[in-house]
Amino acid sequence: MSTRGNFEGRWALPPLAVTMGEPTGIGIEITLKAWLRRASNDPPFFVVGDPERLDTLARKLGLDVPIRTISVAEEATATFETALPVLVEALDVPAVYGRLDPANSGCVRRCIEKAVDLTVKGQASAVITNPIHKHVMHQAGFTFPGHTEFLGHLGGRRERPVMMLASPGLRVVPVTIHLGLLDAINSLTTSLIIETCQVLEPALRVDFSLKNPRLSVSGLNPHAGEGGTFGDEENRIIEPAISALRQGGMSVSGPHAADTMFSERNRKHFDAAVCMYHDQALIPIKALDFDRTVNVTLGLPFVRTSPDHGTACDIAGTGKASEESLVSALGMAAEMALARAIPRAVHNS
Repeated sequence: MSTRGNFEGRWALPPLAVTMGEPTGIGIEITLKAWLRRASNDPPFFVVGDPERLDTLARKLGLDVPIRTISVAEEATATFETALPVLVEALDVPAVYGRLDPANSGCVRRCIEKAVDLTVKGQASAVITNPIHKHVMHQAGFTFPGHTEFLGHLGGRRERPVMMLASPGLRVVPVTIHLGLLDAINSLTTSLIIETCQVLEPALRVDFSLKNPRLSVSGLNPHAGEGGTFGDEENRIIEPAISALRQGGMSVSGPHAADTMFSERNRKHFDAAVCMYHDQALIPIKALDFDRTVNVTLGLPFVRTSPDHGTACDIAGTGKASEESLVSALGMAAEMALARAIPRAVHNS
């Protein structure tokens, strides 16, 4: 049975675009398994990647997934029920599980670029990216820290894109992302918190149909500084941001002690938690619901989601990878695409 949302009738929008990701990672396997879980009311998706790579793994793992190449995205809708549609982007060199090769980084990048281009042009409804191996990409000259920043570049954003992790019971946004802890603390500013919330709040209204989003902002220090006893960042940096956001009309509370704000009781009082650094946000959501957590990039002119895990190259090609996060990412992308496509009064409330 599918878990990719409950859409009334058949999907009327263009298909979803799924990138291949690192060819020696688990992205290909979980994509094959996600297709096997399709249902008649699920949005169709197609893969941008190497069809031979998908077919070889399907045969190796004994997965009954026919692969069919398509020449344009719209062909995916008619194809999806009986075969996995693939828009061809061939590998530059043969890929071998257990052997990361920067020579294929160009192909990985082209898959992302093609999926974004099709979505921007309206030929696909959303981009769902399988994990890439950042270190290998950087070895090949990729200059972006990761997917989020690259997608912001492709989307023509001057502002910093915002990463949100979302599961059925929790949404979290780190203000600073892929930085060492000392660098994250030194990078934290009042303006950065404000900018993050100014992207997050309207995205919750439009993409998640929340009329009055409630944001809960964490402190940085233990006990949110306890009045300056354990640091003054709350007083100097975080509280002025919260004050400015409230003056701008947002529903914002905090700074809250991070060790209590994620309790079951407290989670009922906010729609998204804004955290000061990467692990402060990601540890609670992954501990609560690892398999169904989705990575969402907010503030882009197109919808983008991703499974919230890495390439897991150590188990790639073995059949052990779980497709749950990708299935959730497909469902969330579809819901967001519908929210953007269907005018709702709540968006303008």
